[in-house]
Amino acid sequence: MTPDQNDHENVDDRQLPLFELETPTAEASRPTETHEPLFQHPKTELPPSPFSKYIVYVDESGDHSLQSIDNNYPVFVLAFCVFHKRHYSEQVVSALEKFKFNHFGHDQIILHEQDIRKERGAFNIFRSKEQRIQFMDELTGIIDRSNFILISCVIDKRALSKQQGSDANPYHLALGFCVETLYEFLHEKNQHTLKTFVVVECRGKKEDNELELEFRRVCDGNNRLGMPMPFEVLFADKKVMSSGLQLADLVARPIGLQVLKPSQENRAFDVLKRKFYCDGGRENVGKGYEGRGFKIYPAPESEKPR
Repeated sequence: MTPDQNDHENVDDRQLPLFELETPTAEASRPTETHEPLFQHPKTELPPSPFSKYIVYVDESGDHSLQSIDNNYPVFVLAFCVFHKRHYSEQVVSALEKFKFNHFGHDQIILHEQDIRKERGAFNIFRSKEQRIQFMDELTGIIDRSNFILISCVIDKRALSKQQGSDANPYHLALGFCVETLYEFLHEKNQHTLKTFVVVECRGKKEDNELELEFRRVCDGNNRLGMPMPFEVLFADKKVMSSGLQLADLVARPIGLQVLKPSQENRAFDVLKRKFYCDGGRENVGKGYEGRGFKIYPAPESEKPR
């Protein structure tokens, strides 16, 4: 075997690096400002894109019913993960795909927080505690190194029921807050006049119809800011292999647990708090996000409403 062949075998034996900046050579890991287009075409003047540079993926934790409240998890969490499309397509998707190849040998796996936590189905693969810890560490690392803005609302269902009765809708309340905050973020990025898609997972025909009506109502101007918002909701089938939806699913429950058990160790939330939309921009990540990118409703008595 020649030296070149031997080097090739050694590379093939290693796991795929989750992010390109983990590649062995500095040259390969150096970020570039320009990229070759996927296909070569004669240069023509293209009209401005009607779409914003961002895409939003949404998931929830807990149910939104006030008729029966689980005392072990009496909250409803809605999480918006806002990605810059270029970073999402070039970095995030490939990192998750490589993670799946490394641990399962294929990419036909949907990363679902509840299945991972309970080691159900395809996630019944851990031969030791150490293997499970490594799996979770790698997944947490992907979330940590993926650049996205997190906007979330946690509804305290017991407090809401006492305040507004059992007919209140936690999902609609959380949606209104998150959509309004999303608009504020896009306004900062000067993308607020362009169409932004908000991707949610299908829950059922009745629920989806109600959600779409509420979404359109908020975007038509029935919001705290009193202005129309150029957002469009997209419903994705539960079987869709969407990296963004999978990440949104992974972040929602740690947010709820932080509200319910703030003194309990929560490594996932320690990572997430640096993602929340906050006052002060990049210089203030991890601070100033309460009431901004992270809201609890109704507000605890110790807090003043925003």
